[in-house]
Amino acid sequence: MNPSAPFAPNGTILIVGGGLVGASLAIALDAAGCQVTLVEAAAPRADAQPSYDERNLALARATVNGLTAIGVWPWVAAQATPIRHIHVSRAGEFGSARLDASRHGVDALGWTLPARELGTGLLKRLDTCERLVRFAPASLVGLEKQSAGWRAQVKTEQGTQHIDAALLVGADGTESFVRAQLGINADVHDYQQTLFVCTVTPERDPAHRAWERFSDEGPMAMLPLAERRCGLVLTVPSKTAADVMALDDAGFIALAQQRFGWRLGRLTRPGKRHPYAIRRVAACKLVASRAVLVGNAAQTVHPIGAQGFNLGLRDALTLAELVADAADPGASDLLDRYAARRAPDREGTMAMSHDLVRFACMPQPWLAPFRSLALLAYDRVPPLQQAMARRGMGFRGEPPHAVLERLP
Repeated sequence: MNPSAPFAPNGTILIVGGGLVGASLAIALDAAGCQVTLVEAAAPRADAQPSYDERNLALARATVNGLTAIGVWPWVAAQATPIRHIHVSRAGEFGSARLDASRHGVDALGWTLPARELGTGLLKRLDTCERLVRFAPASLVGLEKQSAGWRAQVKTEQGTQHIDAALLVGADGTESFVRAQLGINADVHDYQQTLFVCTVTPERDPAHRAWERFSDEGPMAMLPLAERRCGLVLTVPSKTAADVMALDDAGFIALAQQRFGWRLGRLTRPGKRHPYAIRRVAACKLVASRAVLVGNAAQTVHPIGAQGFNLGLRDALTLAELVADAADPGASDLLDRYAARRAPDREGTMAMSHDLVRFACMPQPWLAPFRSLALLAYDRVPPLQQAMARRGMGFRGEPPHAVLERLP
């Protein structure tokens, strides 16, 4: 397109970022009959996309409902493992909380799935989209505001393209270029923690049970996987991360065993370890003139409770729902409705993850009885148990209709 040509958005929605959330949004909008252009920095291969990595995702029940609604779940269901029980505790303290799927009338509270498997499924589903225009690998190098939208300058292997859009969507991750170009500031909190993920083989079958365990050093989780493997998520203070990374397999397993305990017997056969620095990055607002942020570009939360992708998918599906029948996808009242609908879920989830990691991991002995009593209350008081289960399953605020198809 000639950059001097008349501006012609034609209702096009431009999504910048083809990670887990951006790809899901593109699929949902294409299914709704929208004109969508997706710009992704990585080549269209699972091994080239940074977000399709070695993490083992804990997908909330609402997330699986949403992935089913947009036709992604059939591509990945065979690789997923149901979570039917969740156990939450803190090292050295007596309280614990347990969730059981049958107690809440569902077959599973969620599912675990390697991020790379989900990425592969998204790519396969993207290949079936009928209207979607994809540029990958490509990079957004410039934005120009127009009266009725945006003109984007996109660098591709075939040369520079100019794309006119009535709505610009930033789905380009924590260090969002779109967010910066829109002039939207972000609040940043460095937890001074580093997350290590890998797989391990426990002596005993995890039997579809997931564990969340807190300590002074940070939270850790054990997620059930196929073939009796588990996904280990271990948080350590950043000042010790280099030492942990330097451990041999025996040393790392010893650390994980000490932090987790012996509920699954002896842990063995650790897979390759991958470290991730943990920061909370929250955009000060979600929308600008004919522009919106979703996923990690809008908010990157502490991985405690595995809420990041689950929250981002609800961003994407809510936006797709609002845009589907709109004459103008970038209308200010539509974007205001989006921001208002996402506020309770977004703010509640961010507050939960932030406050929980501070309260549950704070090394203050006087807090121990209060933490234990709080966990026991969630375990024994039915209304609190039900509220925790529903929020854990992703049903918070006014969720998108796509996730409610099998609402328990």
